[in-house]
Amino acid sequence: MKITLNNVTKTIKGVTVIDHVNMTLESGKVFGLRGHNGCGKTMLMRLISGLIYPTQGEITFDGKALGKDMDFPESMGVMIENPAFLGGYTGLQNLELLASIRGNASKLQLRHALDRVGLAPDDTRKFRKYSLGMQQRLGIAAAIAEAPALILLDEPSNALDTEGIEMLRKMIQEERERGALILMTCHDNALLEALCDEIFEIENGKVLQTSAETRKEKAA
Repeated sequence: MKITLNNVTKTIKGVTVIDHVNMTLESGKVFGLRGHNGCGKTMLMRLISGLIYPTQGEITFDGKALGKDMDFPESMGVMIENPAFLGGYTGLQNLELLASIRGNASKLQLRHALDRVGLAPDDTRKFRKYSLGMQQRLGIAAAIAEAPALILLDEPSNALDTEGIEMLRKMIQEERERGALILMTCHDNALLEALCDEIFEIENGKVLQTSAETRKEKAA
């Protein structure tokens, strides 16, 4: 998969929140978005996921334009902002409900996704009883359960303990090896640097430079 953002701009109520962004993302790599709160990282993820469309510019997936040739990316797992699930359902029941929309994941795959993030598939506790860390783990499980080609993770390390961070690190490495394209944000700069092949620096809705360009400047 190759995702191309061509002069993507998003204006909301007269305010430009994403400003002429050009970016190319390819499968088998992990890309990071780095910047202060409110700089546009989450908005950029919303645009790539098809939750909102650009005011100007174009986003293409292997040449197909989002919002024209397709409403949403064809194979995508998303965790943007706080994970939200049905409070009266268990973790497995919530995943089963989500998987029923497309029918792309078997019950065995869903159980495996829960195992991978450190949640017991047969835990009878309802989501409303989950700790913040467990909620975060379930959000990650939902994003990877169907083995999507594109995975968007917005602050996936939030509320995770040390063991959870190691789980996240391992899972992202495994998904990269599987050939997925992963785009993530993370306030933990060391974790972002460790996991990402390329990091885009965002400020006021603009991509200033990539980590590769930063390394070239330092080398010069």
